[in-house]
Formats: sequence, C-alpha cells, structure tokens
Amino acid sequence: MNTASHILPLVEPDRLPPQPDAVDAAAIADAGEIIEAVRTRGEAALREFAQRFGELDAGAPLLLGPADMQAAADRLDPEDLLAIESAAERIEAFARVQLGSLSPVEVPVPGGVAGHTIEPVASAGCYAPGGRYPLPSSVLMTAIPARVAGVERIVVASPRPADATLAAALVAGAGELLCVGGAHAIAALAYGIPGLDPVDFICGPGNRWVTAAKKLVHGRVGIDMLAGPSELLVIADETADPAMIALDLLAQAEHDVAARPILVAVGAGAPVLVQRVRDEVLAQLESLPTASTACKAFANSFAVCVQHSEEAAAVADRLAPEHLQILTRDADALAARVRHAGAVFIGCASAEVFGDYGAGPNHTLPTGATARYGAGLSVFSFLRVRTYLNLREAPADLIAETARLARLEGLEAHARAAEARAK
Repeated sequence: MNTASHILPLVEPDRLPPQPDAVDAAAIADAGEIIEAVRTRGEAALREFAQRFGELDAGAPLLLGPADMQAAADRLDPEDLLAIESAAERIEAFARVQLGSLSPVEVPVPGGVAGHTIEPVASAGCYAPGGRYPLPSSVLMTAIPARVAGVERIVVASPRPADATLAAALVAGAGELLCVGGAHAIAALAYGIPGLDPVDFICGPGNRWVTAAKKLVHGRVGIDMLAGPSELLVIADETADPAMIALDLLAQAEHDVAARPILVAVGAGAPVLVQRVRDEVLAQLESLPTASTACKAFANSFAVCVQHSEEAAAVADRLAPEHLQILTRDADALAARVRHAGAVFIGCASAEVFGDYGAGPNHTLPTGATARYGAGLSVFSFLRVRTYLNLREAPADLIAETARLARLEGLEAHARAAEARAK
C-alpha cells in the first residue's frame, strides 16, 4: 500500500512534471511487426496473434454480426441493457445537436459561387478495449457519433467481447464486430482481411500497442488521436469536500496503473486541503476493490498549491489535461479562464464520471497536453468539409492575377490554364 508521502506529492507551479508520450519506440517496433504480418499474411496472421494473446480459440469466428449482437442483448440483464440504451440516447442527442451546428454554405464570388458541403466518411472502425472488464461505454462513445454523422458502415473491434459489449454495438448501430484487439485489430481494420473490407477512419482508446498501431497506419486511414495515459486535474479550494476530491481522483486512478491523478489546491489553506485529500485517499483505498491499480497510479500523482484562481488556470493551461474538474466557489468563472483542456466538469455536481458514462459529451479525449491543439472525439471527427467553386465566367482580374502568381512561382502551365479561360 502506498504511504501518504507517495500520494499527491507537492510540486512547485513552475516545476510541473513532464507529460508522458502517448507512444514509445518499443511499442512502435512491436506494432510495426504485427501490422506488417497482418498486411502481408492476412487472416492467418490475425488468427495467430489472436490465439497467442488468448483472444480467440482455434476455428472461432473472427467476425460477429447483428444477429450475434441481438442474442447477446437478449442474454443481458434487462437493467444493464436499459442503462446502455439510456446512455446511448443521451450521447445521440448531444451528437445530433453538434451535427446541426455545422451546415453547408454557399458564398457569392465574382463570376459565380463558392462554398462547402459536409460529407461523412464512408466507413469507420471503432476500437473498444477488452482488458479486465468490458467497456460498452467506449462502444457507445465511438459508434454513435459515427452513425449520427452519416457513416454507412461501422465496425467495432474488441477482444473477447462480453455480452455488454455486443449489446452496446447493437444499440450503437454497428454492423460488424471484430473479435480481436491490439495492434493486429488495427491492422485488420486498416488493410482488411477476407470478409472484412478496410475502413476509412479508426477511432477509440487502447493500450500503447493500439496507439502505436494507429500512429503507423495513419495516412492510409484517418485516426481520431494518439491517446496516452488517462489523466484528471482537479482544481479545488476550501469550499470543496476532501472526500469528494479523493473519490474523483480515485475514479481516475482505477482506470490504469499509468493514469495521472493531479490536484491543484487554491487559497491560503491549500496545503491543509492537500493533506486532507491525501488522508481521504488512504482511507478510501482500504475498501476499494480496485485499490491495487489505483495505488500504482498514485505514483504518477502530484499536487500544486497556488494562492489565486488565475494561477490555477495558468497551471491547467500548461498541463492541458484530458479531464479538468473544477470544485471552487468561482467554478464557472474559472472554467471560462482555462483555454486548454479536453473536457471541463464545472461544479461539485458535474462529476467527471458522468462524462465517462454518457451524460452527453464524448469521453474519448486528448491526453498528454495534446488538448493544446486537439479536441475529443465527436460527430465532427467523422465529417469532411469539402469546398467547391462554380464559376459561370472567370473574371479577367482573377485570370490575370492567377497567371502572374503562377509565373512568379515558375509554373507556366498553371498560368496558361488560367489564361485559357479568357474570352
């Protein structure tokens, strides 16, 4: 069991620990060998890896369809199925509003019109981990936005799919489920095997080999992001309940031994708050079934003490965390100050775990400070904004300026192609 000194050790605001990389050289090398084997040897290699990692028995089907998903849903506890369906409804409702916020446009230009259309990708592969426990929430969070976006073909990939995973795939609208995981699943989605055509876009969280494989196939297919260890930054002041802070941090820590629980305490009583949260974490670990995982994750934890909300926002922006939970008296104002975070949870009622399980917004989010330039998975991830130009007649000044710029760049054929449009 960790001691208090290993839980939330204090660091100075100007000496924040470095962010871990999402992928490493060893995982890249391993994933590269697996991808090449599946690319060149297809189903035989895919089955070899699946059997080596205990995902599939010899001769078992690689692919399951809607009938298999329906049978799993029928086997599921009705209350569990209802929870999956209710979460799906909330996720879909949010995704539909997002879709409605993006519209085709048409703008008059000299000689005609220009604009853009909104086009979904044709097919998507949605990865859902299947390690210690099934993760039906990941199926819902990836496949539902794809369906709402208009993706015609949705494939879920998940090793050893439990009935809850299969039922979630059915509810989300997936048409196929690939019963393997890891880098070999990503390779199969990118390159295809007999009976499974390659997809255009791959999304969803996974371990370091899954992430490495997504990095390697990016370019042949689109990907959502390179997600590293999950992280939660809690900003709290003396108005926050230390027991609640501890629970939020423990909820993050039980995800994985590499998870990063982080606390920024604000105000004159910040050191006291940090100590009270440490005590609560230790006390709650005693009865937590996932304590062995959470304990190891707290080796990645740290705490920062600051005097003012402005300093807390600055720390948050430097870390650009995947999840930002704000438990302060000025939570709304503080949230408005923070520019870089994957998702923000404002106030004590807005638990980060509600985001995990389908309050509406997606839980597939950028990690490792990539929120500085990237966003979480959403209906937008599956859409392409395609521009067009439709001129009835090319204006003389456009022709002349295009030709001049083309010759400035040494591209004579460009210039001539423009001038050919002159009357």
